[in-house]
Amino acid sequence: MDPLQTPEFIDPGIDRVFMGDALRLAARAYEAGEVPVGAVIVRGPRIIARAWNQVELLKDATAHAEMLALTMAQEAVGDWRLTDCTLYVTKEPCPMCAGAIVHCRLARVVFGAPDAKAGAAGGAMNLLQFPTLNHRSAITPGIREDECRHLLKSFFLEQRRRDDRPRQPVDP
Repeated sequence: MDPLQTPEFIDPGIDRVFMGDALRLAARAYEAGEVPVGAVIVRGPRIIARAWNQVELLKDATAHAEMLALTMAQEAVGDWRLTDCTLYVTKEPCPMCAGAIVHCRLARVVFGAPDAKAGAAGGAMNLLQFPTLNHRSAITPGIREDECRHLLKSFFLEQRRRDDRPRQPVDP
């Protein structure tokens, strides 16, 4: 099997279920005033890590949902290698998160909303399948995309309404 393609035995219904868990976590981030991104990492049939963006809460620019979930998953597995795990995340990973995903050697990344301006899983660039890196993850985009995108757009619209400062337009 080509490692860059989604394996044929993946059940899209299961992807929708796990993305639902990530969406619930994204809603928690929204309620906390964080950019609404949620992530779960699955190994076999069970979730081993759950996280949502906590950049503002932790005052840490690296506290993206994916980064926090990767740390939890490594602890759960007892190894930094996550070769038999799948990440479900509501928004296409950024370059920082994609770099960490490659280094952790995640088998697969499933995301909801694409990010044409800054996504690193095929949006603006594709670090997850960069040919010279030592690992490449299979990518499944667009799972529950409308729900993921709606949550992001609602959040940024609300932020712009609350904030009188001029802002750069954000297109999640």
